[in-house]
Amino acid sequence: MMREIEEVLNKVRATSEHQPIFLQAIQEVFESIEPAVSRHPQYIKHGILERMVEPERTIIFRVPWVDDQGRIRVNRGFRIEMNSAIGPYKGGLRFHPSVNSGILKFLAFEQTFKNALTTLPMGGGKGGADFDPKGKSDLEVMRFCQSFMTELFRHIGPDTDVPAGDIGVGGREIGYLFGQYKRIKNEFSGALTGKGPNWGGSLIRPEATGYGAVYFAQEMLNGRGDSLRGKVCAVSGSGNVAQYTIEKLNHLGARPVTLSDSDGFIYDRDGINPEKLAWVIGLKEVRRGRIREYAEHFKAEFFPGKRPWGVDCDCAFPSATQNELGSDDARILLRNGCGLISEGANMPSEPDAVRQFIETKICYGPGKAANAGGVAISGLEMSQNSLHYSWTREEVERRLQEIMHSIYAAASSTAAEYGQPTNLVMGANIAGFVKVADAMIAQGVV
Repeated sequence: MMREIEEVLNKVRATSEHQPIFLQAIQEVFESIEPAVSRHPQYIKHGILERMVEPERTIIFRVPWVDDQGRIRVNRGFRIEMNSAIGPYKGGLRFHPSVNSGILKFLAFEQTFKNALTTLPMGGGKGGADFDPKGKSDLEVMRFCQSFMTELFRHIGPDTDVPAGDIGVGGREIGYLFGQYKRIKNEFSGALTGKGPNWGGSLIRPEATGYGAVYFAQEMLNGRGDSLRGKVCAVSGSGNVAQYTIEKLNHLGARPVTLSDSDGFIYDRDGINPEKLAWVIGLKEVRRGRIREYAEHFKAEFFPGKRPWGVDCDCAFPSATQNELGSDDARILLRNGCGLISEGANMPSEPDAVRQFIETKICYGPGKAANAGGVAISGLEMSQNSLHYSWTREEVERRLQEIMHSIYAAASSTAAEYGQPTNLVMGANIAGFVKVADAMIAQGVV
């Protein structure tokens, strides 16, 4: 590794040693962009690496709220505004007990390059709180969201920072957050995305990340003269991303056979068809149940405490959370003949798993490319809000397909330019990095 890159990594290790996942993300990016930094010394001259790893702004605040028993509770809220070189900060809000500044810095860092790849003018940001909406009443969630937005509102806006949803923040939470923003600001603007389609939201926003991961998989297979039709697919997770990954896989003729949650995974050899998927959506979005109930209802197999990577499959779609697919999982997948990985989650594969996918030259779509569909539609929602206009479902999905094609084309052509045509990790990282870095240089030392 170049001395200059190693020096920056050492500085980050010294200042962020308590944030291992942030360090993991930086190391993965820096290792793959080394050829570009070596070829373009202006990035070292202008201190781009040091500037990229430091958020432009970090906001931490307390969130007091009252539960249904009248007790005062306190959580911690965050917003990491990472990089605004190519547009307003853009990235989701996550409500989950695991949320801390290290996880959000990792997500905001990844978001910067992902957003750059979408072809839309969006910078990178991420936020959230260590609040768990599970088990809370609608009124408790509303009171929490209102308190959270009472502080956050002063830091966001349609031309400054545009949050969206993420884990634990769905349509219900976005509605409460937007309502409080509108009340405080006395304006109806595109300060958040993921809104309901009747009040400023874009069609297919809930479906976009899952659809995008499948479209990216389709692009990778098309590049090798193949298609998804007839492919057996393992999908992890059972939330929004996993559900719509399965919907689009069915639409394109593939056979999805797994879903999972923190209890374990189900394996349905016959495939999770549209009727079964509709039942899952009711289970997860209405009844808030556990995926093991699927096995009981449809006579499928349930594997408690396990992830689905031991199932024989042609394609895998990690769609749950970071580092869910480890080194041993990768070996099993490859041994069983899996030829494609398309990441619906952010950085779901551990570094050694990624190394194996790259070395074996299978179709591997890293998260910052493959799961960019969600933020792409958020960007299109921003455009529609600015125009005070709504596009049809067909128009939005057409634009999503075009964006996923553009992301694949940029990653693929950049990888080929640097001599590793099958390495889309390198291609995506360099393509995103160069776009952001060139904008930073053009704007001076800011």
